[in-house]
Amino acid sequence: MSLVRYIARRLGQSVFTLLGVVTLTFLLVNAAPGDPIRIFIGPSADAATVEAIRTRFGLDQPLHVRYFKYIINVLQGDLGQSINYRVPVTQKIFERLPATLLLVASSFTFAVLTAVPIGVLSAKQRNRVSDHVFRILGLVGVSTPSFWIGLLLIILFTYHLGLLPATGLIMPWAMPGSVDNATTRIDVLYQSAIHLIMPTLTLGTLQMAAIMRIERSSMLEVLNQDYVTLARAFGVKEWTLVRKHAFRNAQLPVLTVVGLQLTTALGGSVLTETVFSISGMGTLIITGVNARDYPLILGTTLFYATMFVVGVLITDLLYAYLDPRISYGGGDN
Repeated sequence: MSLVRYIARRLGQSVFTLLGVVTLTFLLVNAAPGDPIRIFIGPSADAATVEAIRTRFGLDQPLHVRYFKYIINVLQGDLGQSINYRVPVTQKIFERLPATLLLVASSFTFAVLTAVPIGVLSAKQRNRVSDHVFRILGLVGVSTPSFWIGLLLIILFTYHLGLLPATGLIMPWAMPGSVDNATTRIDVLYQSAIHLIMPTLTLGTLQMAAIMRIERSSMLEVLNQDYVTLARAFGVKEWTLVRKHAFRNAQLPVLTVVGLQLTTALGGSVLTETVFSISGMGTLIITGVNARDYPLILGTTLFYATMFVVGVLITDLLYAYLDPRISYGGGDN
């Protein structure tokens, strides 16, 4: 099967996946207790005002009619208008997206740059003290809720040491006049960095631990292969063997985990943004749920589902590209 046919088939599967996500989310939000209109205008509003606003947002129509209208609008790129913010959902997503992308990018960079060398070193130092320490750290990292890590960091570095700010996120491209204690571009970058440290550690710890564990396991498997033993017998230096022969062959399983962790990091950002009061996609979802803002909940859920599907597809393509033993579709060329 050619690459084009493989991508087309996966995209077709992705459409049905996204349709299932939209359908399930649509049914769940409409089954949830609470009236979004009453929450929006308050309980003291008269019945005529409530019905007028309900009609404006189309909530007076039957469930199946609203569902099919929503699907048609989504196909046209329209995610609806937020009840709570009274602006298009797409506009709110693009307003909040940069903060979330900055957080995910920084945390994932931290995770990969620390997990890969630690995993390699742990495999090389198997059953030694350093290996046991790294394994314990990895187990703690994958077992500890991210919000708990965030709270501990705030208690330590903000309330006890007073070193780092506990809330907010400064974008690196913000104007100096809009940032407290910043008069130059360097000041803005510094404020952005110190605001980003604790959220990065909070979100990146789980990713780092997961990648580190699979890196160690994959390296151990490769280091026990016959060709590695043969290279040792020919006198190849150990770190040369690791760097030139074992490392690359050990990265295929790691690539899969990295791709999945990158997509799930978007979901993990919800709790991290809530803990640190960051105005990103995570807090946008929380606001939508609390306000029973149906269009906002559906739009943000669809966005996250799309990012996950795209991430999995890219991971599959990279895996097949890096491993020539894998074909697109099982042998029909």
